[in-house]
Amino acid sequence: MIIGTPKEIKNHEYRVGLTPESARELVVHGHRVLVQTGAGEGIGAHDRFYEQAGAEIVQTAEEIFATCDMVVKVKEPQAVERAMLRPGQILYTYLHLAPDPEQTLDLMKSGAICIAYETVTSPHGGLPLLKPMSQVAGRMSIQAGATALEKAHGGRGVLLGGVPGVAPGKVCVIGGGVVGFNAAQMAAGLGADVTILDRDPEVLERVGTFFEARAKTRFSNRANLAECVAEADLVIGAVLIPGAEAPKLVSRDMLKTMRPGSVLVDVAIDQGGCFETSHATTHADPTYVVDGIVHYAVANMPGAVARTSTYALNNVTLPHALRIADLGWKEALKRDEHLAQGLNVWNGKVTFEAVAEAVGTDYVPVDQALAG
Repeated sequence: MIIGTPKEIKNHEYRVGLTPESARELVVHGHRVLVQTGAGEGIGAHDRFYEQAGAEIVQTAEEIFATCDMVVKVKEPQAVERAMLRPGQILYTYLHLAPDPEQTLDLMKSGAICIAYETVTSPHGGLPLLKPMSQVAGRMSIQAGATALEKAHGGRGVLLGGVPGVAPGKVCVIGGGVVGFNAAQMAAGLGADVTILDRDPEVLERVGTFFEARAKTRFSNRANLAECVAEADLVIGAVLIPGAEAPKLVSRDMLKTMRPGSVLVDVAIDQGGCFETSHATTHADPTYVVDGIVHYAVANMPGAVARTSTYALNNVTLPHALRIADLGWKEALKRDEHLAQGLNVWNGKVTFEAVAEAVGTDYVPVDQALAG
């Protein structure tokens, strides 16, 4: 199989779909790997490293899309990239289609086979290809929030950890999954006053046992959520419904109960965001203010720590890439029901039910795609 990685073109996105080490693994398996020149510069992987791994350097993304059987990326394809996709070509990347009907329709029109990292499951539950980026984003959310709380950045001027004689900042983490757990770890490590909300009693028990007295847990109902948000200096939105649009848990009315200069960090923005007032921002212009509350909603947070993120991502995406390349996409998905959950678009049809429901199109089960 011919496999290619173009240079990411989303705003301030420095990650790359394949590291030189991953390219070498694919080459050793007998595949041909093409890498667009400069694709790895953001992680310090220069063209010569890819060449030493056995990959070929090409000048343009057009060459990648025109030549390759499978395109491996990090972020969802931008409009110019979607226009280059062709029928039967495999696209293997993050897609986040539920809040993005325009992208969904373009992928359907392309006829490409689109496998989304974020909906691949594991035998043990969870989303293993999303998990490392959720870990990164959860940890980064506290860094970003702490910076946004500084007066020079529009915040209240609160130090999360406080100092002797001055109370620490209050952090409300909505969701106790991978993002929320990692956010709480960082916040508690700084000495903040941390509260984690979740609706799953088992999650609350697990995080409560882990954090003991370093963080509080509360059941996430409307009353507890409203109270926690009103008291917080920093609110982390860490809610995920796999493949579906995130629920809007913090309303605009709730912002009026918060102190001016408090901060909301919406880590769920890739799936549409979990705050009513959220809209996606970029690393170039990461924050905006609504009703005196600072919002941080960068849609590719892990791109800021590109080297760490790329290697963490490749650790989990490469094994599936090898199987797809070695067996062909259809056989690979037939043999692995968890990888099959990653198929979102096939032959002009949506094959992930939550996406079809969100964008208002017909749903075709994955089994039908694999039988065709």
